Amino acid sequence: MLRPSSTCGLRPGNTTRLEAAEPLRSPDATTRVVPGSSSTGSSRREFLAVAAGGVLGSGLAAVALGGVALGGVALGGGPQVVAGAVPTSSRDVLPVAAILTQYFIGSHADVLAGKLMRGWENTGGPGPALQLVAMYVDQFPDSDVSRRLAREHGIPIFDSIAGALTLGGDKLAVAGVLSVGEHGSYPTNHLGQVLHPRRRFLDQIADTFERCGAVAPIFNDKHLGPVWEDGLAMYQRAKALQIPFMAGSSLPVGYRSHELDLPVGGELEAALGVGYSQLDSYGFHALECFQCVVERRRGGETGVEWVEAVQGAELRARLDSGRVPPDLLEAVLKVTPHPAGGDVRSCEQATLFEFGYRDGFRGQVLMLPGFGGSNSVAIRRKGQVPQATQFEERSTPHHPHFAYLLKGIERMIYTRQPSWPIERTLLTGGILDRALRSLASGGQRRETPELHIAYRPVHSPHAPHPNLTSNPTR
Repeated sequence: MLRPSSTCGLRPGNTTRLEAAEPLRSPDATTRVVPGSSSTGSSRREFLAVAAGGVLGSGLAAVALGGVALGGVALGGGPQVVAGAVPTSSRDVLPVAAILTQYFIGSHADVLAGKLMRGWENTGGPGPALQLVAMYVDQFPDSDVSRRLAREHGIPIFDSIAGALTLGGDKLAVAGVLSVGEHGSYPTNHLGQVLHPRRRFLDQIADTFERCGAVAPIFNDKHLGPVWEDGLAMYQRAKALQIPFMAGSSLPVGYRSHELDLPVGGELEAALGVGYSQLDSYGFHALECFQCVVERRRGGETGVEWVEAVQGAELRARLDSGRVPPDLLEAVLKVTPHPAGGDVRSCEQATLFEFGYRDGFRGQVLMLPGFGGSNSVAIRRKGQVPQATQFEERSTPHHPHFAYLLKGIERMIYTRQPSWPIERTLLTGGILDRALRSLASGGQRRETPELHIAYRPVHSPHAPHPNLTSNPTR
């Protein structure tokens, strides 16, 4: 997600150095120069060429379905992965395709797919144990860089999603798919939701899987949909085809200003989130940051019974009455950039998303466009003072929260197991959709039996863990 003139995650002057090691190599591989490469020395391209020689030559990613190679799990009768189908060493690389709306400098395509070409820090150094072998790009604005980068790195751009997944053939030719439906010129509905083609992308990917008789893991950038019915349809289709499926924001796995003391299964008394900017595109980030914390409460996630969104006089009344806990508001603002001495009541566009979980816990996320400057969460455990953290959006090197997101994607592609539950993203996207509909109806509470989505959270690390060069199979 872009800030004005930036990417979701720019914080000028807030820098970090990503953990890096020597490029991983396959000692038994023969160097294969990527087409168009003229570089010498220890470059990202050479690393991929060497490692790719090992995985492509060894058949490590083959699956049992008429010799389909590199494509994942065969359809029909359940998974039929042949012995050795999942590489066991990070010296090997797996081929992936990127399905993109637009690709310009600073776009989500750039900070995700770009790291596959130029490494974790976008400098040509070490990067994921994945090789970008094909792209589909939906739109080519004047700022497009996909065609230049494709020429430089010898990566074909196909005019169809099916072509990118099969490399123009009739068999699935990739072990994973990045679906980045963010940015671009697409219509906006009456709720302010930009109708990015995420469902169209997923449907065409799934159609190709069905024709090929095999599936591969998919990562969908940001929320599903964004319209609830589309998001639910995406989730259901992936489940029906047994596709390893993951989605979400980069912020839950990025850097944080403070470590919250809330283990999985911890007793949580109350929580308050704060976000900024547009309600749809940035509201999702705020909700997912909130959800990745509160899902850890005792009993696991149970789903949401009702959702409402309020502004203006009603919001101020909830602040004044203490319905928005004053201690949590004070704590969360301490870690959130905002005008010195400013009062949230002065934020004319302030919006409160409020929702009730089935286990009785109450969620509150306060969106503060033009006032707050980050996504932050405060919690209160029983008998303790509030604690809060900011989900940092560092800008260098090359927006590192996306590196840690890509590390989770890399792990899913290698293990064929999502690194965090897709149900978290389904739930947060549903809360957002229902909140926007509540706001459009004047703050009316919406009962949400469709959001009775229960799941068990997993222990998911965030930056600076795990080491970006660690083995993706562990």
